[in-house]
Amino acid sequence: MALAERVIHAPGPWQHRDVSANGARFHVVEQGEGPAVILLHGFPTFWWTWRNQITALADAGYRAIAVDLRGYGGSDHPPHGYDPFTLAADIAGLTRSLGEERAVIIGHGWGGLVAWAMAVLHPEVVEAIVPIAMPHPRRLRANIFKHRQWRRLMYTIGFQLPLRPERRLAKHDCARIEQLLRTWSADDSWVDDQSEIYRAAFSRWPTAHTSIEYHRWAIRSIPRADGRRFFAAMKQPITCPVLHLQGAADPMCLARTSKGSDTWCTGTYQWQELASGHFPHEEAPDALNALVLDWLHTLR
Repeated sequence: MALAERVIHAPGPWQHRDVSANGARFHVVEQGEGPAVILLHGFPTFWWTWRNQITALADAGYRAIAVDLRGYGGSDHPPHGYDPFTLAADIAGLTRSLGEERAVIIGHGWGGLVAWAMAVLHPEVVEAIVPIAMPHPRRLRANIFKHRQWRRLMYTIGFQLPLRPERRLAKHDCARIEQLLRTWSADDSWVDDQSEIYRAAFSRWPTAHTSIEYHRWAIRSIPRADGRRFFAAMKQPITCPVLHLQGAADPMCLARTSKGSDTWCTGTYQWQELASGHFPHEEAPDALNALVLDWLHTLR
């Protein structure tokens, strides 16, 4: 636990603090002054995954704010609330708690799903969104059985079992986390220096359980009223600017699955592929930073 706390509160040119929003406490890491850019990680990482983007954004004149989503890192790990409605409300409330009226939302994986959801459910606080390695939710559902995309997401079916998935993730000091990071990367050399950090952060109980709750909602909600209500809501057009980033060699979220997400976008939409796997911000940080900063400047 001591090692987990050390990596979660890793020192750097940034500041750590806890912020209350939507009935929970969130650990945020921020640096810089200027327009707010909120960074949302995916599975199985935490705020540290944005370390290269935090400094690049701050140096370019932005207020970079990396968040541990509920159930991860230094944020609260409540037993409930791992659905897109609650997650979007978390970040909308957090934006206001940080004293910002609006923010650009950059999200990877599950964080990208939150970005898509916020653009529909809380457009009043969203300046623009940058989903990374995550199609529009309706595009993902429409393409789930195309291009063998379903085979890439079969791990989520295993996560529906009770207790066993948590135990497997936590086993051998969270060795499974390193395996996932390597398997989902096109070039896993970045993992060499980072695996111990991600394994340590994941060892903070009950992260192994709460991180899986995201996946359980995604599958179990399909026949339920809350799942139907979310996908019905996501029919609404997204009017804010969108920069959609995708790793060309992503083995989990296929580029062919993500293409076509602009069907639900009536604002400006830009698609860019990077030479990477599932973690372009880790595998190709300089290329991603350049794309994001160039695009952000067009919003000013």
